[in-house]
Amino acid sequence: MILKILLVAGVIYVVYIMFFKKKPSIKAQERKTTHTDKQDANELVQCQSCGVYVELDEAILSNAKYYCSTECADKG
Repeated sequence: MILKILLVAGVIYVVYIMFFKKKPSIKAQERKTTHTDKQDANELVQCQSCGVYVELDEAILSNAKYYCSTECADKG
């Protein structure tokens, strides 16, 4: 009788650990980094040559300055 109770309690504990206890997983960490990457992608920077604002992922970095196009980078 006691053995059955211990067995049922053990099974309930294992099910609790597997389904209800939250542990940080690799996918959760990837979602956090992806979320911050999306914020950086929407950041705007100003072209050093013409003053137009462009998104950071579309800007051209040349000589530690951001430009909106290759023509502006050649001018600067």
